[in-house]
Amino acid sequence: MSDLPRRAARKARWAYRRATAPARRLPGFLVLGAQRAGSTSLFDDLCSHPGVVEPTHKELHFFDQNWWRGVGWYRRFFPVARDRVTGEASPYYLFHPLAPARVAATVPHARLIALLRDPVERAYSHYHLSRRYGHEELSFEEALDHEAERLAGEEEKIAADPGYKSFSHRHHSYLARGLYAAQLERWFGYFPREQIHVVRAEDLFADPAGTYGQILSFLGLAPHELPRPAHRNKAEYAPMEKSTREHLTDFFREPNRRLYELLGRDLRWGSRERAAATSPGGKKPAQKSTSG
Repeated sequence: MSDLPRRAARKARWAYRRATAPARRLPGFLVLGAQRAGSTSLFDDLCSHPGVVEPTHKELHFFDQNWWRGVGWYRRFFPVARDRVTGEASPYYLFHPLAPARVAATVPHARLIALLRDPVERAYSHYHLSRRYGHEELSFEEALDHEAERLAGEEEKIAADPGYKSFSHRHHSYLARGLYAAQLERWFGYFPREQIHVVRAEDLFADPAGTYGQILSFLGLAPHELPRPAHRNKAEYAPMEKSTREHLTDFFREPNRRLYELLGRDLRWGSRERAAATSPGGKKPAQKSTSG
């Protein structure tokens, strides 16, 4: 019985949000991903800015998994206030094949932020996230071997049915999500490049204040002191097997080169400095610490 007043209050709040949805503003910026690249930390820091008002939830997954619900549903999560900007962060957007067209149709003027992390480190962090939430039972090496089989035909199913949610496309795409050039080219097909700010996640880890300042400038927000240069959503796990790391480094060498050409800059993945930059908090190599 004690839960009844709480449920009634929650129901009343959402009834109010539903009724006022037409007056609620749509986001002025989106953090697209990539998953396990620091989006939680970045979004928390952006929402601490006095010129930003946060939505009710960080990850709304409207443009990937909830598109069928309609824009009215999406508006409910945002504020009525017009004097500040709002946004959201759903790390599946970058990878989802239909998200760019949907975003362009709904918030064509939104500023877009893409956080890109060394795909070798991102894949391993993604794997451990899937393990932690019970989405993965295989070893990392087995999961890599089975990825192509798991993802076969999934993008076609997503394209054919707006309500289709692919479990493997979201949770088992350890390698595929690191093929950033193809994903960005899809977004560049709908948005001018100056509307998409690509951030090297290692820079966010190594120089959070400086990177935060650059992102604020991109969003047209006044300078603001970083509230707490710490990394949320971290996890620790055993280091990757050396042979697996070497295999992944080789696998991503050509996709990374293609990305560097697309962006016109070398993100320096695979170099010696990566080992320090991808370990927030200066963890020793024996304990790999990750951000998401």
